[in-house]
Amino acid sequence: MVYFNTAKGLGMSSSAAGLLFALGLAPSGVAFAQGSPPSIADCAPIQTDQARLACYDRASGRLPVAAQTSGGTVPERTAMSAPAAPLSVGDTPSAVESRSPAETSLIDKAWAFDPGSSAYDISFYNPNYLLIGNFTNRINSRPFSPLFDALETEDQDLDSTEARFQLSFKFRMWSTDNRRWGLWAAYSQMSQWQVYNEKISRPFRETNFMPELMVSFRPDISFGGFDWRLLNVGYNHQSNGRSDPISRSWDRIIASIGIERGNFALVLRPWVRIDEGDSDDDNPDITDYYGYGDITAFYKWRDHSFTLMGRGNPSTDKGAAQLTWMSPQVLGPLRVYVRAFTGYGDSLIDYNWKQNTIVIGLALNDIL
Repeated sequence: MVYFNTAKGLGMSSSAAGLLFALGLAPSGVAFAQGSPPSIADCAPIQTDQARLACYDRASGRLPVAAQTSGGTVPERTAMSAPAAPLSVGDTPSAVESRSPAETSLIDKAWAFDPGSSAYDISFYNPNYLLIGNFTNRINSRPFSPLFDALETEDQDLDSTEARFQLSFKFRMWSTDNRRWGLWAAYSQMSQWQVYNEKISRPFRETNFMPELMVSFRPDISFGGFDWRLLNVGYNHQSNGRSDPISRSWDRIIASIGIERGNFALVLRPWVRIDEGDSDDDNPDITDYYGYGDITAFYKWRDHSFTLMGRGNPSTDKGAAQLTWMSPQVLGPLRVYVRAFTGYGDSLIDYNWKQNTIVIGLALNDIL
């Protein structure tokens, strides 16, 4: 060995010789390519880790890793992949896979079940719309007759065409880390406005207020080709904020059960009315007309959305049906909205009044 033997001949110490050895080995990695292999003692003084390891390999007769590759090629590197995201508490592998970004779920989007969504989400709830033409074949002026009698005025003629608008939003106040459980508050307000009736100073014929508080859960159960993705249970109060004789209100416990398959969803809402007592009840027979639940089918096709709602009480043969269509966006986020209704309960003041209505206007969102 050239470096080591020369240093010994010059009378250098073993540590100095080791230093020269390291300097000779480091640049090329082949310090002992020629001559006899070094001993373990020769390698020990080397300060550089890589050079010392190469020296030990030579001393033991083991080739360095680079030399073991054929033709001096560099070994193939194994591609590194990012670690999988850990499962949230309460999640199962099937639950996480069902919420992969590649899959679009109408219910998951509407109720922010995505684990990456904000825990304190605020979003649209029922459709938000402005309907400039709400036409009915049978306007209900009967509830207002006692007021006109008390004021000793003639009955006022109500227009069969009016405007209608609704504001509705929901706010998630609490959620688990995986977003499968949540506590929501919601508020909706719908007004029917005699805006075209100049003779009676364009009054608001009816306004309904509906606050709600509910717990939501994502069951994530599949059956018969459908996915059960929504189970809500909550308290619902609906009132028109009027005094007698046109006061209307009721309180309910409502459950919402939502299943879907692709672009089709079905939402079933059974409810139980909270009894207010006969003395305080503005409308004790309201379930005769509204029944004990409703069911809504929703379908999305090429950004058009369609809904069909039905409700009623089989024992009284009274109920209602509603069909809606919403176009793709036509002006910013706004979409054309058409609504057709037949039956009882188009609003609280009309809960026991049968009529057919058709409406057109603009909307921001649908139910899903």
